[in-house]
Amino acid sequence: MNRKIIIAAIGIACIAAVYKLKLQPRFEGSNLPIVAIVKYGPIPPIDAAIQGIKDELTDSGFAEDRNVKYVISDINFDYSLIPQTVSNLRNGKPNVMVVTATAIAQFAKEKVKDIPLVYHVVTDPVDSGLIKERDKPDGNMTGTSDMQNLDALLTFVKSILPNAKTVGLMYSTFDSNDRTLVNMMKKSASAAGMSVMAIPVEQLRDVQIRIQEFKGKADFIYVGASGLLQSALPVIAKETQKMNVPVFNIEEQAVRDGLVLASFGVDYESIGRNAGKLVEKLLKGADIKTLSPSYPSIKDHKCFINRKQAEKYGIKIPKNAEVVG
Repeated sequence: MNRKIIIAAIGIACIAAVYKLKLQPRFEGSNLPIVAIVKYGPIPPIDAAIQGIKDELTDSGFAEDRNVKYVISDINFDYSLIPQTVSNLRNGKPNVMVVTATAIAQFAKEKVKDIPLVYHVVTDPVDSGLIKERDKPDGNMTGTSDMQNLDALLTFVKSILPNAKTVGLMYSTFDSNDRTLVNMMKKSASAAGMSVMAIPVEQLRDVQIRIQEFKGKADFIYVGASGLLQSALPVIAKETQKMNVPVFNIEEQAVRDGLVLASFGVDYESIGRNAGKLVEKLLKGADIKTLSPSYPSIKDHKCFINRKQAEKYGIKIPKNAEVVG
């Protein structure tokens, strides 16, 4: 019996060791400058933003695996993995750490003091406590915001849905970006003569049930950059099509996929390029205290509309929208 217990214990230890090894980021080729990136999960806005970083660095002469190395770790939508993931990357002593999404950036801000930190895909860095002043870095942190122009969004919505009065908005209770979006949307909606119906969700499985509350009450639903809600887009699309409620997304891929009517938002590849400019300067030896945070300009926004959904809702396609689908 003891022999069986020992063998079982060894087996469990081996499995644990293999699992731990899988969680460890790979820092081979550490003679190259290393850019470590912590991402929330595999969703189009974040993937596009990270590609934007790489593209900007490539254009600046930093070719991947030739004179720069990327080590990317994914928490796969699980907030409990943030401490371990950030710590593992920090232990590899990268030259720069890019922390994508607010919760990840907040943890890194508190725990990582010896590596330049670039926050990324964060709506309001001041409200999130990442920096103290809008245009100044704080300690070892600077970064790029994805704060979009909601006044322009609602102007676009009214150009195709002139009778819309109520914005439906779901938000994650655990994401400060989402709470910031609710406050920003209320302000812009008030200026546009509209109101906001905001519904909180805690977990992915809540979305299918909570979205039913919009039926007969919201004239359209807007989905921002929330990692939780972006991952729930197929569910949102299925349920809103049953309710005959159009959906606007912050990012274009869902429009191309036929999941939503339209998108009007920041171009996440452009946001990534903004972050890439900061990373480039840090790799070239710039002091992070001299690098001001950046925010999207109106040229960093773009809009798309799905032809089939436009026909379904009887919408006339505006000239400033790119038609897909």
